[in-house]
Amino acid sequence: FISCYEYAVHSPDYKILAELSISASGPVGSVLLLSRYAPQELSGKTVLLSSQSATSASLVRIILEEFFQVTPCYETGSLDARLNDPARPAACLAIGDEALRFARSGVFPIVLDLAELWQQHTGLPFVFAVWAVREGFCQTAPATVTAIHQELLRCLHQGQAELMTISQLVAPRIPMDEDACYRYLCGLEYDLDAKKQRALALFFEYLIRRDEVPPTALPLKIC
Repeated sequence: FISCYEYAVHSPDYKILAELSISASGPVGSVLLLSRYAPQELSGKTVLLSSQSATSASLVRIILEEFFQVTPCYETGSLDARLNDPARPAACLAIGDEALRFARSGVFPIVLDLAELWQQHTGLPFVFAVWAVREGFCQTAPATVTAIHQELLRCLHQGQAELMTISQLVAPRIPMDEDACYRYLCGLEYDLDAKKQRALALFFEYLIRRDEVPPTALPLKIC
């Protein structure tokens, strides 16, 4: 998998494998904006972005600037490192295990799920990552690409059938309750249907209009 932002930046090099993504139709639980203020009140205030995910950082900017019409001051850094800072940011992007931990910590009174906000404003799911193959490899080894694609789909179906077992293995590492981990994993989606393709194209339209990625990001190239 690569982030959808990576694909958008380098789309001439890639093709997207059909039927595969990391996405959510509603709350995702692990990509959050943790805030001390309502989003409408963040103009001029510091919002800390993570350097770990360009997709999520761009999603924060689109949600705040395009949907809520506010213009914060953005910084990039570590949430853990800034928690005890006297000039603690007004809001912070948290992703992955960090988001799962801080969502329940009570450190920030407002917890905004970015995939949920995107859906509320667009009526569409959000696609965080796609499975991409080098364009040249698609051309020179189509049979291999097909075989890999089928194996990935098989692994996906097997994993979905064993989510409870996966939750039991993963939960202690975060750490979080096994049932909460299971609910989180059930909220993740891995398909790339027509609605998610529209969602991905809309996200890229925002990125192109904001000059974050080149126009070559569209149309989507799916094989």
